[in-house]
Amino acid sequence: MINFAEIPHLRLKKRGKVRDIFEIDEKRLLVVSTDRISVFDRVLKSLIPEKGRYLNEISSYWFRTINIPNHFITNDVSEFVEDEEIKKRSMIVKYANPLPVECIVRGYLAGSALRSYKEKGKVNDIVLPEGLKDYAKLPEPIFTPTTKEDIGHDKEITFLEFKDIVGSELAQVIKELSIMVYEEGSKIAEKKGIIIADSKFEFGIDNDGNLILIDELLTPDSSRFWDYSLWENNVVVDLDKEFVRDYVRKTEMDILPDDIIEKTKERYRKIFEIICS
Repeated sequence: MINFAEIPHLRLKKRGKVRDIFEIDEKRLLVVSTDRISVFDRVLKSLIPEKGRYLNEISSYWFRTINIPNHFITNDVSEFVEDEEIKKRSMIVKYANPLPVECIVRGYLAGSALRSYKEKGKVNDIVLPEGLKDYAKLPEPIFTPTTKEDIGHDKEITFLEFKDIVGSELAQVIKELSIMVYEEGSKIAEKKGIIIADSKFEFGIDNDGNLILIDELLTPDSSRFWDYSLWENNVVVDLDKEFVRDYVRKTEMDILPDDIIEKTKERYRKIFEIICS
């Protein structure tokens, strides 16, 4: 398992919650998806075996498949990395300045959106129809951005506040791209028997001033995955890290028992095999 990646001849630029980022040159970064897992904006003390490899392969698949400008260059890192375990968890990407927002698209009523709907009848500033059931498919995908906080919890923001942060014109472009990526990914996933209930996207500005998709894409860390056939029969089984969120929410523990670790690994493995097959 990989907790903290070390690549001696590359400068460590940042250790994120899950990814360690190394600088190759002024145009390229090497990103390692570790086996760390975070929930509620904090990193747990337990590792999930092979999680980083699954995340890396799933993101690589989507970056190559969905037609949108993104930071992915290659997952062949053999020029820079000798350690086989790190190789399996790594990709080379374009350098970009991340925008200080997270772009969440929701196609189904779940998680914090479901709780907000039950309390207020809306999600962020979007009023939803009355009478929606738990885990219902929404009439159309909705864009519900948040801030991106280095410390503490990300905060829900309205689209007007989103425009204040990134600018009106860019905000509209990002909203449209986010929904497009979600819809394209959902169509592909549904053909494989999987619902993507919601997902988080991040964008940045590359060295040429272009807006590109960065970070990860449609992984079990950034998205909710459900079995389509079970959902049709009113049964929702999460194939992502919601399983861990539920455990931490109930216990407030940051060390996971062996059975939770194994079940989480199996969820990530299953999504990896379904999506990348």
